Amino acid sequence: MTLKPLADRVVIKMVEAEETTKSGIILAGSAKEKPQVAEVVAVGPGGNVDGKDIVMHVKVGDKVITGKYTGTEVKVDGEEYIIVRQNDILAVVE
Repeated sequence: MTLKPLADRVVIKMVEAEETTKSGIILAGSAKEKPQVAEVVAVGPGGNVDGKDIVMHVKVGDKVITGKYTGTEVKVDGEEYIIVRQNDILAVVE
């Protein structure tokens, strides 16, 4: 099954948080922060949303930063994804 977002929506998959700090300390599961960096899996067509023309600025494969509590979480074929609006994406990581 594939996800095809509508309008200005983007499907993202969170990137796993690192389990060690820069100094080499291994973090326990409860000490890890919720990751905010995600990879774009699918992008909607944009178009006219709420009377405004929306141009999509992200593409599949981009690494993006989102807000901590943004979007709708869905599980498809055992994989967890988040569906967000393009304006919920704060930055593209280059």
